[in-house]
Amino acid sequence: MGTERRAPLDRERVAGTALRLLNEVGLDGLTLRAIAKELDVKAPALYWHFKDKQALLDEMATEMYRRMAAGTALDPADSWQERLLKANRGLRAALLGYRDGARVFSGSRFTGTEHAPALEANLRLLTDAGFTLAQAVDADRTANAYTIGFVIEEQGMQSPPGRPREGVDIDERTRRLAGFPLAAAVGGLLFDDYDRQFEEGLSLVIAGIGTRYGIS
Repeated sequence: MGTERRAPLDRERVAGTALRLLNEVGLDGLTLRAIAKELDVKAPALYWHFKDKQALLDEMATEMYRRMAAGTALDPADSWQERLLKANRGLRAALLGYRDGARVFSGSRFTGTEHAPALEANLRLLTDAGFTLAQAVDADRTANAYTIGFVIEEQGMQSPPGRPREGVDIDERTRRLAGFPLAAAVGGLLFDDYDRQFEEGLSLVIAGIGTRYGIS
């Protein structure tokens, strides 16, 4: 009688399982116990690889980045504006690929060095365009923070994923705010067409960076 050999329990397998489970239960339902059950092991076994949930989230964020970066290539002909646009569009798309993806990514630290080549290239592009290194860091961080914050809000307004959260009814909101005509009129701008919202906001951020540092 043969026995089926399971894949060894390692950080990559745990993080991959956690990301898969994340799409089912969301971040609030993602516990080490639930992950252990999914892996058919006892919860203490996970502590050989992760000292706490935040350490696991760091590995999950790193795995998300690995998957996002796989097969993508940077265009050396990019302007700094184009690079920030492409990088943050890609980041948003990656975060939206997971339920609560932006919440997992926010505040996490990468456990590997896979991000270093792109970071080096982006900083080099920005400094070659005339930014000081400190300005390049601030520019990249600001665009990155905008994207993560936007997606946190975007995903928070959709429950389940891809559908407006219960209670977000634009027509009802318009009626309720009838005494405030401008506030009533912007429901569709605030709670609909997140692609347009994101693109406009990112363009504002990038234009602001250029104006702030006098670099076109």
